[in-house]
Amino acid sequence: MQDDRNAFATGRRTLMKGAAAGAMLFAPGAALAQSGDMAAIRKAVETGHDASVARIQDWIRNPSIAAEDLNMDQGADYMARLARDAGFQHVEKVPTDGHPGVFATLDAGAKRWMGIYFMYDVKQFDPAEWSSPPLEARILDKPDWGKVIMGRGAVNQKGPEATFLAALHAIRAAGRKLPVNLVLVAEGEEEIGSPHFSQIVQRPNVFAALKKCEGVIIPAGWQAKNGAVSINLGAKGLIEVELVSSGEKWGRGPLKDIHSSQKAHVDSPVWRLVQALQTLVSADGNTPAIDGLFEHVRPLTAREKALIAENARENSEADAMKALGVKHWVNDEPWQQSLERLASQPTVNIEGLVAGYTGPGGKTILPARAVAKLDLRMVPNMTAEDTLAKLKAHLAKRGFGDVEVNMSGGYDPTETAEDSRVIRAQQAVYTRAGVPHSLYPRSAGSWPGVVFTGAPLSLPAGQFGLGHGSGAHAPDEYYVIESSNPKVEGLDGATMGYVDFLYQIASIT
Repeated sequence: MQDDRNAFATGRRTLMKGAAAGAMLFAPGAALAQSGDMAAIRKAVETGHDASVARIQDWIRNPSIAAEDLNMDQGADYMARLARDAGFQHVEKVPTDGHPGVFATLDAGAKRWMGIYFMYDVKQFDPAEWSSPPLEARILDKPDWGKVIMGRGAVNQKGPEATFLAALHAIRAAGRKLPVNLVLVAEGEEEIGSPHFSQIVQRPNVFAALKKCEGVIIPAGWQAKNGAVSINLGAKGLIEVELVSSGEKWGRGPLKDIHSSQKAHVDSPVWRLVQALQTLVSADGNTPAIDGLFEHVRPLTAREKALIAENARENSEADAMKALGVKHWVNDEPWQQSLERLASQPTVNIEGLVAGYTGPGGKTILPARAVAKLDLRMVPNMTAEDTLAKLKAHLAKRGFGDVEVNMSGGYDPTETAEDSRVIRAQQAVYTRAGVPHSLYPRSAGSWPGVVFTGAPLSLPAGQFGLGHGSGAHAPDEYYVIESSNPKVEGLDGATMGYVDFLYQIASIT
């Protein structure tokens, strides 16, 4: 760890001497500049840089994985400690029917309140797939990006979240008061579909605190190579389910694994699951075929199409393909049309298939059970409840009523008005930072923002942040700490971005 930090400090000094590092000195907005706080806070950000890096590394080294029930209580305790250290006066661990969350408030005596959403859980990982151990949080040189922290949770979401906390530390270290009061809600089940997050938000004291807020943001760090950022006005909804085919439930096939020679006269639950899966989508697997699934799908509006067209013009198709490791979009559609599909279409995706023996070599068995892990993404005006019901009815109608459908988590789509203060504040900060940005109808990914945007809270909510990271849910996940790209912020610039955002929220009309 000490070697990593020393190497990082040396690399940082080298970068700071170069034009690339110097080009992205953050230019704050009028509210921050006129307050007289800018120089003091910037100095505190720079002074606290190494501590901010260590905070990210330490958090990565303390994983909480809801899917594996790993360190969940410890993760909530760690999250609570981070909140207290950042200056939140009231911090409590909130029990749910699942894993606990954290609720915290920071009352600075300001006129306005702002909500912040955190997640403290991360996705599972296979160390064999990583080029650097996923829990060591090493600092490495990444071509085209600069110094990065590599580890599970680096960008999703511990790096951006810790960067937001760094902003709070810097404001306090500078002897300044926050321009807004804060309400923090954190959960440990985002990566399994947030099945109990609403229980946290619906607690009377949490709900009352959030009701005072201008809106809610989740910290993010996804500047593209050209520095551009998309401001999402919503996100698709999600349900995660397991489809289970078994000889026991079917009444055919074996009750336990048997020798594969018996296939000549014994039914296979695995083939039955394959047949059931084939009914859920078109022959190419790209269009959902669940009965009635498109019943409530709201087509893109003219405004949404215009936003997508602008996004297509301002973002590189080649860079997007390279980042995803693909060479074709569905149906070989052109860039803009493919982006329209991305924003407007529900999806049925197979996350994983598990049946029988999967170890080295072969094992001649006829498995008694097969499982498919699916996620279904939803667009406005779909709901998780209706989508799950349609999936079950579709399978039953086709004679697959014995195939179990077990939903593990999910939530409805989310939407936020582009004229809300939360969105306009983001636009103002990005504009001042010289960051190309465009509005986008909704993220193809999902987060439980509907808990905030839906009734009864009905708050604007979305992602915000400067900086860059990638590899979420994948091997070699990373977050940029010192940027070698003059168009992309490193940790200090991203930290100042959150400072400016808070001042902007405080002053925007």
